[in-house]
Amino acid sequence: MSILNFVGRAALASIFIQGGLSALQHPQQRARLVERAGLPEPERLTQINGGVMAASGALMALGIMPRTSALALLASMVPTTVVGHPFWQLEGAERQGQMLHFSKNVAMMGGLLLVVADRGK
Repeated sequence: MSILNFVGRAALASIFIQGGLSALQHPQQRARLVERAGLPEPERLTQINGGVMAASGALMALGIMPRTSALALLASMVPTTVVGHPFWQLEGAERQGQMLHFSKNVAMMGGLLLVVADRGK
């Protein structure tokens, strides 16, 4: 494993670890977004998603099953991005802010795809 791969995975994983732990410990604000999306048991879903993000982020950072961990993070990012940043429903400055967060998440998904594609050359 190259040092660049390790540092890159760790940097990418850091936001998932931090965000996942936050969702586990304080799910209320995110759960309101899940509830607005009409999904059942919003607090539980938020905590499950947070657990997936924290655990998968830690595994990816440590180089333990990084491709599988990145796939799990990708799977959790799709609903997180759609539910958490629905810029298409907003106007003005709020729309711009949510569009930026949506785009940031899409960029992180691109980084995760690079981890999935890495065959350890």
